[in-house]
Amino acid sequence: MDILSLHNMLPKAIYDDMPIENKLWNIPVLHSKLLPKKTSEPFLISVGNNLNRKKISEKYHLNYINIAHPTAVVSSKSTVGRGTVIMANAVINPDATIGKHNIINTGSVLEHDCCLDDFVHISPNASLAGNVSVGEGTHIGIGATIIQGVKIGKWVTIGAGAVVIQDVPDFAVVVGVPGKIIKYLPF
Repeated sequence: MDILSLHNMLPKAIYDDMPIENKLWNIPVLHSKLLPKKTSEPFLISVGNNLNRKKISEKYHLNYINIAHPTAVVSSKSTVGRGTVIMANAVINPDATIGKHNIINTGSVLEHDCCLDDFVHISPNASLAGNVSVGEGTHIGIGATIIQGVKIGKWVTIGAGAVVIQDVPDFAVVVGVPGKIIKYLPF
């Protein structure tokens, strides 16, 4: 909402499955059953959970837009997919490729040639060195560091502050310094 307001793009409505309030920042909060299945109006999905964001995007075929905070640095030589939100002070360097419906959170850094698939969440202050690839649905925790050239699979969770120095297979949960797999998620 803050990023939208900084771009003078406040929404006409907010949709929620279980609205608690009927207004947020003087914008009506409506039940999601009132959400149109298709429209030309611009939309963003503001859901942090990667799997839920994927389900919503597949259910509603809307005009999803990208938005970046004015303090974010996004190289003109990078590519950003539809529905992606880039928060304050994030840095995306040249030749990075970012899929659709990703969250690039506050102060995170994606160096040159990084490649993020769809529905990825890069948490605040996480840093991805050059040529890192991240699979669909992966969540990189706050303050995590991924060294150059590492390949992270799909639906992986990288814990807060972890330092990842080797490739990570699909569905793994990695924590620690250096990062170690502690379990696999049941997908």
